[in-house]
Amino acid sequence: MDNKQLLSLAQEFETPLYVFDADAFARRLALVRSAFGLEVGLCYSIKANPFLLKCLPPTLDHLEVCSPGELTVCENAGADLTTIVFSGVNKTQESVERAMDDNVYIFTIESILHAEYIQKAAAKRNKKVPVLLRLTSDNQFGMDEEELVRLASERDKYPNLIFSGLHYFSGTLKKRTTLIGRELDKLDGLIRRIWEETGLSLTKIEYGPGLWIDYFGENPDEAEEALLRDTAPLIRAMGEKYDLTVEMGRFFAAPCGSYLTTVMDTKTNCGFRYAIVDGGLHQMNYDGQMKGTQVPDMRRLTGDAGEPEDWCVCGSLCTPNDVLVRRVSTPPIERGDVLAFCRTGAYSINEGFAFLLSRDLPAVVICRDGQPPHVAREHIGLDPLNTPV
Repeated sequence: MDNKQLLSLAQEFETPLYVFDADAFARRLALVRSAFGLEVGLCYSIKANPFLLKCLPPTLDHLEVCSPGELTVCENAGADLTTIVFSGVNKTQESVERAMDDNVYIFTIESILHAEYIQKAAAKRNKKVPVLLRLTSDNQFGMDEEELVRLASERDKYPNLIFSGLHYFSGTLKKRTTLIGRELDKLDGLIRRIWEETGLSLTKIEYGPGLWIDYFGENPDEAEEALLRDTAPLIRAMGEKYDLTVEMGRFFAAPCGSYLTTVMDTKTNCGFRYAIVDGGLHQMNYDGQMKGTQVPDMRRLTGDAGEPEDWCVCGSLCTPNDVLVRRVSTPPIERGDVLAFCRTGAYSINEGFAFLLSRDLPAVVICRDGQPPHVAREHIGLDPLNTPV
């Protein structure tokens, strides 16, 4: 969206404000679809931004859900529950049974306990349920290779489970395609090992490449598209061997969001200029940012032109860590100016410590070309939620 449109939204709905561009979200999904081809499925991890559930484009095949709360969000948003990959490291018998009654597409298994939960729920309903075995990336998620091979060899204990494939995600913001290539080779090798040692043929792979988002570069779209082009041959080749689904959240959602905030005060302390805004790092997060040391795509939507000056932009929290940009060169900032922080479509809305100081949660507005803005959430006051009873 251009600066004029963003300013109009800030004036209509007040700040702080999240603005998500549904058309930009659809364009990013179409870009990935074009790169990876029609044979590779696309899965959106809704933890990146659940508000985009109201504007899912038809190019999307699946949704990844990792908690009962996210399942509730999907139910309330009217999402197609039969497309859900029900994942998460902390499944319970209750959450598994609820997801099964929602007829989710497939379950991930991250431990023997998960297999027992899903088997019990499926047997009670006399159903055969497809599952994916999650491979760990040397952390608390999933299981190691030996455990996966053992589970595959003991699959007769779980007669209501259809052992369909593997699930793997090792982290985000990957810049090197060589790492992605090694991960795909590892999955290929593990599937072959499981076949050779247990006779189980796995045909599906749910893989999260964790592609890098360029939050601080001058030409982020070009950089991300170049990475996508370099990754595409690896993904397409794997898609020719297996029923492959690529799972992403950040790479799909980040470019479609803007966080709007108003300058409430300006001052000069010890010779340096400070702008205090009505938002803060409790509502806006760039992965890789450390106390505002890097400069993201920050735009002044109001204010006159002038000779650039160095400014420190700080939020409203009572902590010296609430620095959105430590040093940015910009024409003079004045009280009442509106600033837009772009590429905040993923995680900013739900990764911050929103309850600190009991400040209001920002409203959320979804925009589409040719349609009036849709208020997906009104401003929410937190003071009642933080008041003891």
